[in-house]
Amino acid sequence: MSKISTAALQLPAGLAALEAQLAQDLEFLELPAKPWVPTRTHGGVEVRDVVVIGAGMCGLAATAKLVLTGISNVVAYDAAPAGLEGPWVTFARMQTLRSPKNLHGPALGLPQLTFRAWFTSQWGGEAWQALDKIPKRQWMDYLVWYRKVLNLPVRNGVRMTGLSTNNGLIAVDIDGAEKGRVLTRHLVLATGRSGLGGFAVPDFLTGIDRKYWAHSADDIDFEALKGKQVAVIGAGASSMDNAATALEAGAGAVDMLIRRKEMPRINKMTGIGSQGVVHGMHLLPDAWKWKFVEYTASTQTPPPRSSTLRVSCHRNARFFLDCGIIAVREDDGALVIETTQGPMRYDFLIAATGFSNDFTGRPEFASIAPHIRSWADGRYTPNMGPPRSGMSEAPDLGPAFEFRERVTGSCPVLAHIHCFNDAAMLTHGKVSGDIPAVSAGADRLVRGIAASLFAEDVEEHFANLTAYDTPELQGDEWVDSTPLLQKETAL
Repeated sequence: MSKISTAALQLPAGLAALEAQLAQDLEFLELPAKPWVPTRTHGGVEVRDVVVIGAGMCGLAATAKLVLTGISNVVAYDAAPAGLEGPWVTFARMQTLRSPKNLHGPALGLPQLTFRAWFTSQWGGEAWQALDKIPKRQWMDYLVWYRKVLNLPVRNGVRMTGLSTNNGLIAVDIDGAEKGRVLTRHLVLATGRSGLGGFAVPDFLTGIDRKYWAHSADDIDFEALKGKQVAVIGAGASSMDNAATALEAGAGAVDMLIRRKEMPRINKMTGIGSQGVVHGMHLLPDAWKWKFVEYTASTQTPPPRSSTLRVSCHRNARFFLDCGIIAVREDDGALVIETTQGPMRYDFLIAATGFSNDFTGRPEFASIAPHIRSWADGRYTPNMGPPRSGMSEAPDLGPAFEFRERVTGSCPVLAHIHCFNDAAMLTHGKVSGDIPAVSAGADRLVRGIAASLFAEDVEEHFANLTAYDTPELQGDEWVDSTPLLQKETAL
């Protein structure tokens, strides 16, 4: 075989060539698999096999895996307009992704579906080698292409407003570009970093007028902060990104109020990342799961170096370590923040305080929230390690990310509602919220859904088996020698 030059391999072939190669790969692999789930209706209304809520990265990966597996009667809903799904071009205020560029992400084992293939087909191998981290807007462009090239059934501008049960089916109330009620056999909550509970807001902000503060995931008018004195709570990546955005928009000064005495410096989970962690963490005994997650939570994940430098390069940025917040009050058109280092006065505060697993506060989950079993409901025991807020409230999930009942028999439909978002981390590891292992998470999710659908329809599948009558043999492939043997025996 003749050698192909490295330079030739680096020449961009363009997206059209990449898409043609992907189409051929899918054809060779016989993907998508032929549809195999029997059609169902209820009261003359079509029943979906799966509804996915969320069309960010995790929602797209889950939807794609379902379709490729032959579960084709699927729809994904996202409240955002097309191209604005997920955090990437909304409240993610970093300049680049934090993950290494070479991670496979939602490619589902298909090389031509990777970000690298998408990038090099347009800009070439040399540009890939020169690339450090992936610009977040470029990652969003890739996800838009991912959805398009796989022709995924996503409906934008549609929000889930409620859930109920209907003769063993899940009734999903929707509003927006489409309104009404959709019946489905399985529901996947691919709701991203916000998981089930939404923003985590500290008690000291209760009752404070929202014109004085915002959560880091809010839609913040940074231009309005020009010349203002701004405080940012926290030392994580989102706190740095929001502080930097405020500084770049012309804030008069930005103070980082950091409770810890020292900044965390080592990203522990990155250091042990492996396929063993991806495929083995969810099978560990509960005590080991708790130990891993509690330790990484206590040591904390440091913000990226680039994000921190993006703040500290501004002369009007200050870092206050060992600065706990005692109380916050409004005072003559501003905020006074009582801290362990004394009172501080600001025009505006940004709370980079993360998200909550407390799904009891979300009206769309009101019908199921009282029945969802959490780790606090007996799965966690004190001998596992110290208790930690945010972990005890995490849902206790089954092997396919399905919710479990707090009281057996109280809400059987929970077995068909799957928590494919950040709230699943304690039970399943980091396979349903971050880039590195999302394909493994989607595979685990869809294997479970496929097995459930097949088992529920087993009588129909068996009936199809017995009714199948296409002959393999036509009867002319051999000659029956029995008459000859009988004649020889008679002689």
